[in-house]
Amino acid sequence: MDKEIQFEEFQNYLIIQNMAENTIRSYLYAIRQYFHLYPELTFSNLQMYKLYLLEHYKPQTVNLRIHALNCFLNYSEWPDSHILQVRVQQKSFVEHVISAADYEYLKARLLSDEEYSYYFLVRFMAATGARVSEVVQFTVEDAINGCKDLYSKDNKIRRIYIPAALQKDVLRWLTQIHRPTGDIFLNPSGSRISPGGIRRKLKRLAIRYGLDEKVVYPHSFRHRFAKNFIEHCSDITLLSNLMGHESIETTRIYLRRSSSEQQAIINQVVDW
Repeated sequence: MDKEIQFEEFQNYLIIQNMAENTIRSYLYAIRQYFHLYPELTFSNLQMYKLYLLEHYKPQTVNLRIHALNCFLNYSEWPDSHILQVRVQQKSFVEHVISAADYEYLKARLLSDEEYSYYFLVRFMAATGARVSEVVQFTVEDAINGCKDLYSKDNKIRRIYIPAALQKDVLRWLTQIHRPTGDIFLNPSGSRISPGGIRRKLKRLAIRYGLDEKVVYPHSFRHRFAKNFIEHCSDITLLSNLMGHESIETTRIYLRRSSSEQQAIINQVVDW
């Protein structure tokens, strides 16, 4: 079969699996990279590709590419064993999480500057735990309903709840700007805002307000949601479900303190 046709069919397979657009793009990149390096799908070539990845990429990227290859092997109904992923040593702390104080400061500045769209964007991410690719999908109808249902890649429904206080505030704003239906977050041209556009804008806002750029990015607010949730509710299983983690082990990292929190404790406690 022609490789381009095969890639197109694999892409359709991923779409049927309800995989996110960014995931599909990264999987296709990995498959194209493999076949650029090795013309045939053999166990020996797969092992060579794994060695190539280990020499050129960080473990997280290696595992992403391996996961893509294993998915392609499933699609191809390949009979041999799949590639084993590499072990990643987990850090004992969470990095680059916006502090509660900086989060409140950012919200206050956004309100005072009438940056209402981004005020509600950061509130949605920090109050729902939604990924940036998920938060851009929220509609006025979701705000009215108080939740949004998303389908995961294994066809499971994940419900993202909008807290009552946020629901009340965002509905008032949507009424004021005369938006009765459709996407909540739009770009200047009136289309749905993109995750890339959000990242760039947040970086500019961090510079404007004198905040650390390393903690003003979309996933930082998702981290903030998880940290706040753990502080107020110890149900880590519920948190794992709310965040859409495939494994509860992924969620356990939020039981740890951030590196800045660890540093503050050390500075306070250690005086010898």
